[in-house]
Order: sequence, then structure tokens, then C-alpha cells
Amino acid sequence: MTLLKVWAPSAEKVVLECAGSQTPMLRREDDWWTAESGALAHGVDYAFHVDGEGPFPDPRSPWQPLGVHGPSRWVEHDTFEWSDAGWRAPPLSAAVIIEIHVGTFTAEGSFDAVIDRLDHLVKLGITHLELMPVQEFPGEQGWGYDGVDLFAPHHAYGGPDALKRLVDACHRRGLAVLLDVVYNHLGPDGNYLARFGPYFTDAYSTPWGDAVNLDRAYSDEVRRFFIDNALMWLRDYHIDGLRIDAVHAIVDTSAIHFLEALSDEVRRLEAGTGRPLVLIAESDLNDPRLVRPVEVGGYGLDAQWNEDFHHALHAALTGEADGYYADFGQLEPLARVLMRGFAYGGIYSRYRRRTHGRPANGLTGRRFVGCLQNHDQIGNRATGERSSHLLSPGLLKVGAALVLTSPFVPMLFQGEEWGARSPFLYFTDHHDPELAAAVREGRREEFAAFGWDPESIPDPQSRETYERSRLDWDECLQGPHAEILDWHRALIGLRRSDPAFADDRLQEVNVRFDEQRRWLILVRPEVTIACNLHPEPQSVECPEARGQQLLLRSGPGIDWQGDTLVLPGESVAVLGVGR
Repeated sequence: MTLLKVWAPSAEKVVLECAGSQTPMLRREDDWWTAESGALAHGVDYAFHVDGEGPFPDPRSPWQPLGVHGPSRWVEHDTFEWSDAGWRAPPLSAAVIIEIHVGTFTAEGSFDAVIDRLDHLVKLGITHLELMPVQEFPGEQGWGYDGVDLFAPHHAYGGPDALKRLVDACHRRGLAVLLDVVYNHLGPDGNYLARFGPYFTDAYSTPWGDAVNLDRAYSDEVRRFFIDNALMWLRDYHIDGLRIDAVHAIVDTSAIHFLEALSDEVRRLEAGTGRPLVLIAESDLNDPRLVRPVEVGGYGLDAQWNEDFHHALHAALTGEADGYYADFGQLEPLARVLMRGFAYGGIYSRYRRRTHGRPANGLTGRRFVGCLQNHDQIGNRATGERSSHLLSPGLLKVGAALVLTSPFVPMLFQGEEWGARSPFLYFTDHHDPELAAAVREGRREEFAAFGWDPESIPDPQSRETYERSRLDWDECLQGPHAEILDWHRALIGLRRSDPAFADDRLQEVNVRFDEQRRWLILVRPEVTIACNLHPEPQSVECPEARGQQLLLRSGPGIDWQGDTLVLPGESVAVLGVGR
């Protein structure tokens, strides 16, 4: 049994509704309200009335079985029987991550259904499974970034125990679990937090809604709310780490930034449990402070998504030069990011029309997560095209090789490993007609500005849009897809077995390239990756690989004689000393 309490500093009256009765709650001096009869057992439904309005779900609701507008259901986390007592996650330095969306990863779209596909990930060589946000969001389908009940696993995915079963099953197979969390905003549909207290501020704004109040009046409890949320996932759900969405939109002028405070408390939990825990930021600031230790003025996070690496690799492979890809049209930015961590670390950005970023001096590759595809870069295209829609099989293999042999922590997106043909589209399920219409029209207007026919933009509210985004698992057994899958397995196997890939010192990385002939040589200690992005064969002098042997080749026709490497069009070779 748990004594229920709720923070509501501006309320005059709070009533607990539970088991068909209503109980007035008592206000404490710290603005928390309690009820003498407010002890809840596992599985009991409840809600709150605030100043005569409601019922509203608990801001810290552990379960919303009827969705964002329904009552909360109490969860006693110690009722679940775990089998992972001795589990310790692999370090990020040895990680190979795959990002998945629970709803589209399988036909069933549930936590339990993901379990049935874990053996595929183990055979692929994945070490970390990263879940896109699973916090309760409106309706049955969505990306999860408009979540409103941040302590509740989504009902359509199976709820709290189903998520625990998934995590437990991952740990039994040697897979760590990362969870994407959103602390810069909440969605509008079903967001009742403002009914309880000043969780938001109009002092700042975000592209997605009101900014979270992390540095104004009453912000101590708001900060506590989000930090407690992070600790809950790590403690009660045995999650091994968090990916924190768009930290550049977390505005906090406090002397101790929210991210530093979060990092400090996670380190305490780590010390108390003996389990290694990681924090990964998504940021477009190119700010190394995120991952520098607190002792030297950093925020103490473990790694950050490397937007520059994605953009440079995508632009080099596709030739796209619109929008932010305008900064990345040549091979030179790709070489720069591989050697320096950022392509734009304190230099002028044509796209931004200003100097961008700060040098990543002293950082190692493990501080960056690198990818060719992720949910944003696919789903925020008008028709959700993957790299497999944009590139030849040869260039897909080149891209995979650069991700999986780079000095960064590699990450794949679901289905990328076999060149999936299903798109990953933007989809929502708002039941408010005005909000649904606004999302639909906003999507059309956004892409109409780039010359797209508005009628060709998939309707995010349509069930068909969601269904089209599901993976077709039969694909991975078919000819060209099976070949791409084998290539990913081979690359991951080499990365995990050859100790040369554990050396992530960026100062030891060198890159040579020829912009006109479109070849690039990535040189790491004891490893050389030679790429031909041109459709025609190339002979490339590669003295750096002298004494090395051919470890992997993307196809026939690659020949290594003396210092000369013969590369067919759109091919890649991995050379090394071999172990």
C-alpha cells in the first residue's frame, strides 16, 4: 500500500477520487496534498479533482490503461519478478545500437512482440536496443514525442509489466536497453499538468509547445519531477540508459543546469545499484560541454548524437544539398567530422549564416553516436524515404561500412540492416478534431514550401500511414535484402572481434579523399577503410595499408596489390592487420 500525494501549489481544493468515492486531500506546508485514506494497492484506479474541475490523471501516473484522458492506475513496481540480478550492460565504447519504434517494429506493435525478434538482433551483433519514446501519448499510434503521462508506459504497447518483460528478456540475451525521453516539452492532447502547478513557462518557447519551467518560480519541484522520472525508468524498469531528446530546447539559466543535476543523480543511482548507466543527448549545438565531466565545467553526460556525421555521410552518398545539407555537399566535411568529432566546431556555417559549434578538443569517439539513418532523418522527409530508397546497394554498403568502422558509437535504425523498403512516416492519433486538422495542415504547408504537392503528403492521422511504416520481416530473407543483412552482420562481427576498433582516439584518425574522383580513405590505427563513391572503378594508392590484409570487401572485383587498391564502382574494402 502506498500513501498517495500530489503537488498542486496554486490549488484551493484537491479531491482524490478512488473506488467510487471522493476524499478531500490535506495541504502540507510544502504545497503537496495528501489524503488520510489515500493508500493505494496495486491495480487500483484513481484520479484527482482540482478546484472543482476534473477528474484528471495523476501527473506522476504509473499507468493509463484507458489513455491520456482516463483515470490513473496504481502500480507497485516490486510485484514484478525480475531474472536479471547479475546483469551489467556493456560499455558504450563497445556498443552497437539499434533504434526501434515499438509500434511499427512488428505486426502486433507491442512490447511482448518485440521479444520475439530479439534473437534476430543478437545474431546481427547488436548490444543496445534503443526504444523511441514509450511514455503515454494520445491515441493508439504515434512517434511518442508528444507524450503527456511521462511515468506511464503506453497502453497500446502493453503497459508497465509488458515493458518490464521486454527489458528482462533483453538482459537474458545480453542486450542493454536505452529509452528515449522527452524533457523539453509535452504534447498538447491530454496534458493536464498546468491544472496542478506551474510546470511550464512563457518566458521561453519551443517549436513543439510551451517550454518546461526549469528556472523560474516553483521550478525546484518541476526539476524534481523530471529527474524522478529519469530515475524511475532506470531503477524500476531496469533501463540501462536514456537518450534525452533535443537538449538544445531545454532552456535553463540556473547556476546548476538541469542536465548537470540529472547527471549527478544518475551517477548516485549508478553507485547505489552497481549497474552502469548512460545518458545520451540529442543536440544540434555541437557543444562538447554536454559530454565533458562536471569537474571541468561540463554536464557529465556520456555521449551525444553526432548530427554532423549523419549529415556529412548522407550528403556525400546522396548528393543532396538542400536545407542543412548545404553545409555538407562535399567529402571534406565528412573527413573533418571523422577526424575532429564535429564538422562544424567553431567555423562558419553557410546554412546558419554564422559560426557554429565549438571544437571537440580532447574528446574521444565514444562520446559521439554516429548513424546513417534515424527516426528523424527518415520520418521528417515528406514521404519517409529510407537510405534504401535513395541509394544503390553498393552505396548502401559504403554507408554501412563508414558507420560501423568509424571511431564513433554506431547506431542503426530498425530495418536498416537489410535495406528495408517500407518507409518510416510521420503519424499521429489526435482525437481533438482541431488539433488533428492543425497537424495535418501544418505538415502539408511545411513541404509545400519545398515544392511538394500537398495532396501527395501522407496524412499523419491516417491509419494507413501508420501501417505503411511497419517493417516487413519477410524481406530480410529475400535476395538483395539478405545480402545487405549479411554485410551488416560481417561489419558488426569485425568491429566487435577486432581490438583495433576499440581505439577511438580521434587524433589518431586520418582521412584522405579526392573530391573529383569521389574516393575516400579512412585511416585508423591498424585499420584502413577504402571507399569508392563513384560509379566507375578506381585505382587508389594506399600506402597507409602496407602490411595489412583485406578483411572485408563489399563485392567482387576488389583487388589489393602492393600499395594499390582496385575498387569497382560504389564499393568499399576494409583492411587491417587481422587478429
